Amino acid sequence: MSKAYVLHENDEWTVHLTKRLDELNVSYEVWHLDEGIVDLTEEPPEGIFYSRMSASSHTRGHRFAPELTESVLAWLEQHGRTVLNGSRALRLEVSKVNQYTALQLNGIKTPDTIAAVGREQIIKAAEKLDKPSFITKHNRAGKGLGVQLFHSIDALKQYVNSDDFELPVDGITLIQEYIESPESYITRCEFVGGKFVYAVRVDTSEGFELCPADACQIDDLFCPVGEEVEEKPKFQVVKDFNEPLLITQLEYFLARNDIAVAGIEFIKDADGEIYVYDINTNTNYNADAEAAHGTYGMLELAKFLKKKLEREYSVVEA
Repeated sequence: MSKAYVLHENDEWTVHLTKRLDELNVSYEVWHLDEGIVDLTEEPPEGIFYSRMSASSHTRGHRFAPELTESVLAWLEQHGRTVLNGSRALRLEVSKVNQYTALQLNGIKTPDTIAAVGREQIIKAAEKLDKPSFITKHNRAGKGLGVQLFHSIDALKQYVNSDDFELPVDGITLIQEYIESPESYITRCEFVGGKFVYAVRVDTSEGFELCPADACQIDDLFCPVGEEVEEKPKFQVVKDFNEPLLITQLEYFLARNDIAVAGIEFIKDADGEIYVYDINTNTNYNADAEAAHGTYGMLELAKFLKKKLEREYSVVEA
């Protein structure tokens, strides 16, 4: 029987999807790709394959999961299997440099950014960027890894030359202009099947670490797990979201880059200019925000996977 295969490295994030697949009686199999083998002498099984590999896998002790997944995806694509969020999506997931160059190629505005390797080069990059305020971030990131805000080169020098400096897993630090919004929030647009589902507003008043998942590491200060109910929720689905031009641009971008499922984040400056700064092809959803709005990303994703199976195979029920 043909199945939907879910490729991932984090059970806590994936269980929300498998519960929905169970509800819809979809036959599936989960491949946890922290370690394993890729036998190039064999053909992969029949079915559709959906990759949820994360750029932040190394923070969970799964340092080489993206590299293993890249090998698996190449093997699947060689044999013509239906792959959702395949090699191109993974290439963007693990590199913000790749994200920004792809976005700019499609006419989508991103913050001015310089990539650097080496502490001295990070400082030189900030001097070249020449912005009154700027941030650093990791090229391969997720969960706001390495994000620091600076208002001077001297402050950057103090950080880069201290024991607090975080070396990115791929060695590449980004120096990026700081886009200041008149209100402390960013917006994340969720797409399933390459189509817009909903937008969620995320309060950034407490910092940059903006994990929307329902299960994160305990030390993720701003992840909404086990918190008391807030008067103003950190994550809120936007009612009557109205950015038709942006949504058209992003859907076209996803289609051109063969990305089926993604969360894309943007910020507006004081002039209303939109800057897209992050693409998450391993997207997660906040349960409280979804419940308040009555829209459920994982349910939409499970429905999408079921339809994909129905198009290619006659039997989909478990």
